[in-house]
Amino acid sequence: MSTLNDRVEKVNLLALAKEYADDAQACHRLDKDTSGVLAFAKNPEAYRHLSMQFEHREVNKIYHAVADGIHRFQNQLVDAAILKQDDGIVKLSRQGKEAQTYFTSIKSYRQHTLIECRPITGRMHQIRIHLASLEASIAGDEQYGGKPVMLSQLKRGFNLKKYTEEQPLMKRMALHAFSLEFSLLNGEKQRFEAPYPKDMAALVRQLELN
Repeated sequence: MSTLNDRVEKVNLLALAKEYADDAQACHRLDKDTSGVLAFAKNPEAYRHLSMQFEHREVNKIYHAVADGIHRFQNQLVDAAILKQDDGIVKLSRQGKEAQTYFTSIKSYRQHTLIECRPITGRMHQIRIHLASLEASIAGDEQYGGKPVMLSQLKRGFNLKKYTEEQPLMKRMALHAFSLEFSLLNGEKQRFEAPYPKDMAALVRQLELN
């Protein structure tokens, strides 16, 4: 599982995996500012088995995102091709690669919504640009129109100490890879979940309280 602490301490997740299995390989990737569950294969056979499931879109991936604004999505499909640009970001374009994501609102707060995201394809920045296309940019994702969440926005009567600059509740975008479901070598289906890391949990807690 990749967390904010992992990134601060510059932990190499593949090196950690290789402490348990010499042939360990990562079967997919997460954006550097996305926390959550990440699958590693212990050996080449398992790697091929899981990689084929990703290629054939047989892996069930669920992400949770906190989006700006109030949204009531119910299995909302965004079917919009994505084109990678030279500056490292993406845009929606018919010249791009096909991309589909389903969105369902989990809970709405005063100014934000917790959303379940189910990507069918696995394009770069897919969830981020698809949510932005629905005018539901991910909180903190300034690259695609998201705004940082400040406690002063949420808490009535909030007072900042004199000469202190307010910091966002999360210093990254509020996107978390919540679960993965796929078949093991023996054919058994398994689902793996990652709890929210401290920063995401703190953000959701503040949204609940305010």
